[in-house]
Amino acid sequence: MKDRLNDIIQGLQQKSTTKQAIYRNTYETFNRMKEISQEIVEELTNRITSKDANVVIEYKSVTDLEFQIKFSGDLLVFVMHSNIVTFPDDYEIMRNDYVEEDFRRRFFGHIMAYNFMADTIKYNRLDDPGYLVGRMLINIDKHFVIEGVKQMDLSYDRIARNEITDNVLRLIVESAMIAAVNNDLMGQDVSDIERITYKQKLENSQLSRPRKLGFMINHELTH
Repeated sequence: MKDRLNDIIQGLQQKSTTKQAIYRNTYETFNRMKEISQEIVEELTNRITSKDANVVIEYKSVTDLEFQIKFSGDLLVFVMHSNIVTFPDDYEIMRNDYVEEDFRRRFFGHIMAYNFMADTIKYNRLDDPGYLVGRMLINIDKHFVIEGVKQMDLSYDRIARNEITDNVLRLIVESAMIAAVNNDLMGQDVSDIERITYKQKLENSQLSRPRKLGFMINHELTH
């Protein structure tokens, strides 16, 4: 019987090397995105405070894998996932020649941006939803695609030709901020708030809790 141990070892080494390389690509991209976000916040602050000192824009590094941008009543949370992922064969990104040419291109690091209300964090409202603005998938070649809401209005859907640059990262952050600004709060129907429990009142549930309108997700992906 054929000794399969060498096959197992070879497969593990190949995948491990691939995933480590993709993790490094993703981590480097995320760190550069942090730096660019700080530059954007500084530039916006300098331009806005001269017109309205009450408008505050803040950058906050939470962990190595998370940072936040707060502006007006919005909070953008950028998170890098620590794991490398792949997708089923029928997932759109998997069904293109570029990915099929190289087994290693079937694996991706990913960075996600979520839009929360700033008061969600301020008042520790654990049940408030956050809305996915976009997800950036990064492969072993340091190519990428953007999945997410149509409001981001980005055309980076062809992974074979999308290379990561500072200009691209700046455009992604700026587009996420614009999408968040345009995602308005929607008040509740009065019938939904005409009765509350005393527990809700004690928990400072804000009695009327507005929700973001949410985004229209674009499920047409990557060619």
